[in-house]
Amino acid sequence: MWIAISLRLHPHISPSRGGLLWQGNVMARIEDYAVVGDLQTGALVSKEGSIDWLCLPRFDSPACFSALLDTPDSGRWLLAPEGGGACTRRSYRDGSLVLDTEWETPGGTVRVTDFMPPRDSVADIVRIVEGVSGSVRMHGELILRFDYGHIVPWVRKDKRGLHAIAGPDAVYLVTPAPLHGENMHTVSDFTVNAGEKVPFVLTWAPSHVGRPVSVDAADVLESTHAFWRGWSSQCTVKGKYQDAVVRSLVTLKALTYAPTGGIVAAVTTSLPEQPGGQRNWDYRYCWLRDAAMTLQALLAAGYTAEAAAWRDWLLRAVAGDPADLQIMYGIHGERRLPEMELPWLKGYENSAPVRIGNAAAEQFQLDVWGEVLDCLALTRNSLLKHTDEAWDVQIALMEHLETIWDQPDNGLWEMRGPRRHFTHSKVMAWVAADRMVKGVRDSGLPGPVERWEALRDQIREDIMANGFDAERNTFVQSYGRPELDASLLLIPRVGFLPNDDPRVIGTIEAIQRELTQDGFVLRYKPEESDDGLPGDEGVFLACSFWMVEALLGAGRHEESRVLFERLLELRNDVGLLSEEWAVKAGRQLGNTPQAFSHFALVTSALELHQDTVRRSDTPLPSARADSR
Repeated sequence: MWIAISLRLHPHISPSRGGLLWQGNVMARIEDYAVVGDLQTGALVSKEGSIDWLCLPRFDSPACFSALLDTPDSGRWLLAPEGGGACTRRSYRDGSLVLDTEWETPGGTVRVTDFMPPRDSVADIVRIVEGVSGSVRMHGELILRFDYGHIVPWVRKDKRGLHAIAGPDAVYLVTPAPLHGENMHTVSDFTVNAGEKVPFVLTWAPSHVGRPVSVDAADVLESTHAFWRGWSSQCTVKGKYQDAVVRSLVTLKALTYAPTGGIVAAVTTSLPEQPGGQRNWDYRYCWLRDAAMTLQALLAAGYTAEAAAWRDWLLRAVAGDPADLQIMYGIHGERRLPEMELPWLKGYENSAPVRIGNAAAEQFQLDVWGEVLDCLALTRNSLLKHTDEAWDVQIALMEHLETIWDQPDNGLWEMRGPRRHFTHSKVMAWVAADRMVKGVRDSGLPGPVERWEALRDQIREDIMANGFDAERNTFVQSYGRPELDASLLLIPRVGFLPNDDPRVIGTIEAIQRELTQDGFVLRYKPEESDDGLPGDEGVFLACSFWMVEALLGAGRHEESRVLFERLLELRNDVGLLSEEWAVKAGRQLGNTPQAFSHFALVTSALELHQDTVRRSDTPLPSARADSR
């Protein structure tokens, strides 16, 4: 017999069931979430033991748990002590994506272990309740809502658990714990004693195939932990910040879509850059810029297999006319990512609209040509190869860039206002020409090197004539305007000017003076930059890490280290960073976990370990020999 399972909750949820007032403007903070994943999707687990976000079967699939962006009625899976409340402590097992969450209660201590085994043909999320001491009464609530909370599945119970189905999606829950319907949702109340373990295995499969074989929770816990420990043990990084680097690398790996090698920017959509505001975007796609910078971090730590996989994904994604190069693609290389709003979701802390897809895919961002060619040069240099099977593609990209470099664009921050001549965009066009010249001069690859050298010189002259304010001794965000931009901190990193050049020093000081809050760096000032959107945003975490590198390059070593360690303090209790930080509120903002933030952490840490900076196309000098 099939029964519909639904739940319409009162706006205020009793604190005894999770401790949250979901529409009383008290939701789990962004930093309250940890992530687990299987290299094809990721789930967010709150400190209250609730999985509030999960897209199946892929990062960019419709969510079956969407409470992150609305109320529990939009889907979640709570598993916690009956009394509810935030956990006492939680942590990842060393070097892995296996999460242990513990509550100390009057009756005893209980641990819930959450993880997702690396994928076979179906997706599993496993939760193991373990009695640590005493006796603890547990409460579980499973609310499945497919298509971002829009579709209520049909559910039936059987002797193994339950089976839910809606359209293309089927989910099976297998557990020895009791299950029953209550107020149109699935409830599990049971007691766990010291030494006892109660497993829950939730499996997704296409609804048109037969029921998959359920995994053994204990077996896949061991194999999942071994997988992640094996991967993280390959890290070559040693030094003071090793633990932070490894956690960030594991997080970056978790954002990798294993079947194709694509790297998503984050596992979430529409977490706001300003609570209650409209700066809410879908980050579950592959930005060429983000992926290129992530790859720099992975290569610096010795992960060359990821470099090869990403290069292959890139070559497939950009195949065709180089004039059609996009700034971002789907995880399989899809080009069309139409943006739409989901009006039935109220948004995180009423930050509407909730968006899926991303219209920025259609923008013209000149810098992406430089990012791609810079990253491919780094890959070639890291692998010590004097041949490059991607060289023909690079030539095609460069030849197209020669015809468009002098056009205005939307810039790397994807501004939705008028196109402009952004200084960073022109610098990255210079980078593209420079890397192609070096491919010929240093690696013996074929190409019209004299023409590219002349273009490189022409672009430099253009930037110095139009993108530098000599009176203020600083580069500016765009030609003919006075605003600053954090991307200008990358000028020495990409090799456009030396780290100690007076114009670089002047830019650092101008940004510190005019574009920081409490020492942390804003991308730009929205109220001055005509970005086409209302509202404000927090400080952008990656930009503050760029300041760390810029200060180090300028010889201000102690100042660099102090800023870096302040940034480490902004991570949540399990080492994760979102996109931005609200200085006054003291909280994380934006989509999470954010690749942009974590790769910047890794590269900054490695350069602090080495006490030196490097160009973006130069492999980090032997992290294996790190002495700090």
